[in-house]
Amino acid sequence: MSRINRTRRIAMLSPIAFALAFGAYAQETNAAQGFTPAAATATADAAPSTAAFMMASAKLRDAAATPYTGDADLDFVHAMIPSHEGTVEMAKVARDYGDDPEVRMMAEKMIEQQQADLDWMVGWLEKHGNQ
Repeated sequence: MSRINRTRRIAMLSPIAFALAFGAYAQETNAAQGFTPAAATATADAAPSTAAFMMASAKLRDAAATPYTGDADLDFVHAMIPSHEGTVEMAKVARDYGDDPEVRMMAEKMIEQQQADLDWMVGWLEKHGNQ
């Protein structure tokens, strides 16, 4: 094997080795602190905000499933609508279930801005004969 190929193989494997080592370290550290992913999941599943966040994040996933037309303007607006809808819904969850006044205020600002953007995008689609 040439020296260049060997160097490339080592360079390609380094991030993998790091990820494996860091993952093991993170699990050890979390376990030592009494935190386990199962405990976090059980706590999260019990919170009423979790179901609301899960529904909102489904909108964000929809943005990735938007079919493309080849028209950059139309594709952008179509992709941004579910993204903004998901953001609005997530912000509403934070506003309605959150305890921190700063987070709730930020969520309210996001709702206002994202809704204004949504209204503009829907209007743009209507103006250009698209839906």
